[in-house]
Amino acid sequence: MATIYKILVNESHHIQFHHSSVVTKSQLSKDQTLSNISVKMSVYVVTGVSRGIGFEFMKQLSEDPNNLFVGLVRNKEETEKKVAAELGGNRTNIHIISADLASHASLKQAAIETERVVGDRGIDYLVANGAYLTEFDAYGPLSSLSDKVEELEKVALQVTQTNIIGTVHLFNLFVPLVLKGKTKKVIHISSGMADIELIDKFELVFSTLYSAGKAATNVVVAKYSAQYKKDGVLFFSLSPGVVNTAVPKQRTPEETKALMELISKVAAYAPEWKGPITPEESVTKMRTVLEQASIEGNYGGSFISHHGNKQWV
Repeated sequence: MATIYKILVNESHHIQFHHSSVVTKSQLSKDQTLSNISVKMSVYVVTGVSRGIGFEFMKQLSEDPNNLFVGLVRNKEETEKKVAAELGGNRTNIHIISADLASHASLKQAAIETERVVGDRGIDYLVANGAYLTEFDAYGPLSSLSDKVEELEKVALQVTQTNIIGTVHLFNLFVPLVLKGKTKKVIHISSGMADIELIDKFELVFSTLYSAGKAATNVVVAKYSAQYKKDGVLFFSLSPGVVNTAVPKQRTPEETKALMELISKVAAYAPEWKGPITPEESVTKMRTVLEQASIEGNYGGSFISHHGNKQWV
């Protein structure tokens, strides 16, 4: 979102909070950064790279000319113009392919085109970053929308079709290429807003449909992990933190009030929070997690933050 709240449910989503409970997954030490990780030359496929976190993934990962980067977007032409304008025309390792998460036919064609690009190398990292964002229920509980039955059903179906079913289609169509890769990692970019304990403790009534979609997709990811773990494929869900990716907009007084309430809840949860981080910082931290996470480290099917644990901000 444009202000902090839209940031909390932005294109790449996510409200992230600091969690005080004991971390059960293997945590990354604070000194495990990209500077001391042995980075491999890899093939990356990332959805939703037209802006925000997805674009930042493309920017960072394509800096190494040995990496092959495939970005899936709805508007190929506009994204290619943005790449040329902001990243320059010399990144020949970037390939932009049209794909719509709400369309199986579109994703199927994208998988065919991706295979032509990656060839026998397959895919090392498949990052499900794209998602449908809505402000329909962003500023209040669903009960406040009880008189908007048709719109509620329409938005809920679109969230389900794009964010849940679309991710299922993405996995079904692209995992055969992941199986050919060396690293074999599949990551769903989730949101701390999908943390049920967090929702209950801080009474987070905002963005229910988006949060529910992310929580459902976390389960989908865990199911795929259960299926493909024996094949050496690591599936897990990763929250990027509270990231400033939004475009400013005017809000009504009611929306502003709801935003301030949410900000106060974030402050109560994490008093040390200094505000949203940049896409650059978020992606840098997530890349550290991507490199370090493994099946052997019990990350399969997990839902963790950009810190590699349950610390959401």
